[in-house]
Amino acid sequence: MDKASPPSERRQSDRRRRARGARPDESWFRAFIREADAVAHDGMGSASADGIEGPQSQLRSRDGESAAAAGPSTFHRIYRAFLSARAALGLALVLTVAVAGFFGASPGHRVAIGSVVYALLAVAMWLTASGGSADQPGVAGLSRVQWLACIGVDIVSFMVLHALSPANNLNYVALLVLPVLMAGVLTPRIQALATAAGVVLLLLANAWLGVLAGGEATSLMSQVGLAGSGLLVVTLLASELAARLAREELTVKDSLELVRQQAQLNRLVIEEMQDGVLVVDRTGRVRAANPAARRLLARRGTSREAPFQLRGVEAWSQLVKTVERGFQEAVWPEAGRDVVLGFDQGATRTLRVRIRFTRGADEPSAEELCVLLLEDVRSLQTRMRQEKLAAMGRVSAGIAHEIRNPLAAIAQANALLAEDAQTPQQQQLTRMVADHVKRLKRIVDDMMQVTPGAAISTEVLDVTSEVAAECAEWARSNSIDLGEGSVLRIELPGEPVAAVFEVEHLRRLLINLLDNAKLHATDLPAAVHVRLAGIDEATVQLSVSSDGPPIPEDVERHLFEPFFSTRSRGTGLGLYICRQLCDQHGASIDYRLRPPAEANRNDFFVNMRRVAVAPSGMRSPPADVL
Repeated sequence: MDKASPPSERRQSDRRRRARGARPDESWFRAFIREADAVAHDGMGSASADGIEGPQSQLRSRDGESAAAAGPSTFHRIYRAFLSARAALGLALVLTVAVAGFFGASPGHRVAIGSVVYALLAVAMWLTASGGSADQPGVAGLSRVQWLACIGVDIVSFMVLHALSPANNLNYVALLVLPVLMAGVLTPRIQALATAAGVVLLLLANAWLGVLAGGEATSLMSQVGLAGSGLLVVTLLASELAARLAREELTVKDSLELVRQQAQLNRLVIEEMQDGVLVVDRTGRVRAANPAARRLLARRGTSREAPFQLRGVEAWSQLVKTVERGFQEAVWPEAGRDVVLGFDQGATRTLRVRIRFTRGADEPSAEELCVLLLEDVRSLQTRMRQEKLAAMGRVSAGIAHEIRNPLAAIAQANALLAEDAQTPQQQQLTRMVADHVKRLKRIVDDMMQVTPGAAISTEVLDVTSEVAAECAEWARSNSIDLGEGSVLRIELPGEPVAAVFEVEHLRRLLINLLDNAKLHATDLPAAVHVRLAGIDEATVQLSVSSDGPPIPEDVERHLFEPFFSTRSRGTGLGLYICRQLCDQHGASIDYRLRPPAEANRNDFFVNMRRVAVAPSGMRSPPADVL
């Protein structure tokens, strides 16, 4: 198969090569025993991960667990089946001798003793294997000791019983099929043929002894020839059947492995989806729920893991009615419908629900389940607003660029008029024009700062020293004394923390957050709290919190939108610029409301990309900050 062959053909070729890969000197079961062990080890390896919450959430599956706990391989099961047959045959031999003796056709004491000894050995070996001892066959087939303990003992025992049995009394030759059959299935083909040939030689030797004792040579040799031919045919057929079973086992295990991998990938995709996914039956029982759905069903945090019942929870009553309606109508709008979840204290959440059904009109035997795709309407509206704002931002940036030159001309003309202003009224008018020109210039500069496609200068910074220096500078410019009882409290790590950002952009970001926090904070000590900490090896978090009143939900959803402000003279660009700067450097900014036990509940936090190696030449933080 060349490299240009399709992947499906290469996979089929690999399967055929593995199926034919058992060499004549190997057991036919060796190939798929190794495959089974590999699958089992893979399942046990993945079992160390504890779902999503463990360190290796991403590739654990229940299919792997079931493969590890599926029990013994086919080879071991056949081996135990043969041992059970030997034990049953031994008991049958003892029973046959007893019945024959009861009817006066006793085969003799030596035959009876031999039958009892064989029965004890067969039962003991069967009990040992059933007890799960270490006496189990390996992946390459029967060991030499195991071959002697079962096949060798059978051949010797049956040949001895055949030699000791009186003529025309009991025929033990037919029992030799059992060891020959075991050899054909459980040993390599050469070894199985050698076993059958050895049995034929023993039969020939026994027939020769019969001839020396006065028996008819033609009759005895004919019987041995027929018996030997039959034993050789049984050996070949058993070997061929074992080989075919091995190939089928390989094919099944390959298919199961592909199914298991596909199930793992599907589960991983569903776990990482931003939309919620619920699988619900007619009784309202949730069969499966991904983390996003569990977050949407709870007011805070996440709901319990599936399976659980939707009925009986007041907040989910509308969702239960939606599921019932979906099963009754059996159809659902493609765009979905809105469902309101009502939580305690009047809190609500609106979900956009789309329903898909697992059973179609052409599948009447399939179990009827419905799949609910949940999406928070606020998130949907936010995405739509973001798309509109992105388009508006591009237009605004172009307009700001066009305004810059006329604005500079107005400022210059106003400066010339201010020089000739004589009356107080004229001077006041020129000052008003200057103030508004300055304000417009600041807005234009802000818009140009976040123009899409602008060149970005990214570097590795010592965020600890930069934040300390900017906080000290901001405190001096706002006449805030640092130290005990200060309005500004700074909490920094004792060692440098390196992150990817641009110095001027970090300064702009921090000043915007500090100005916003001071605007809504009180004058109490530590009313504005700045924290810097490494979250993990890849993230460093900068947090600016204040003790102002909590931000209402209707305001929170618009915090980072441009031109949205709660102040009459505010431009509404501060937080929007902060988010744009973070996006340019691969960082993120968001707002969270801290628990009521904390004084500073309004918290804006920035997650920046952390680097392991600190840059050289880092400056130390100011002493008055640390």
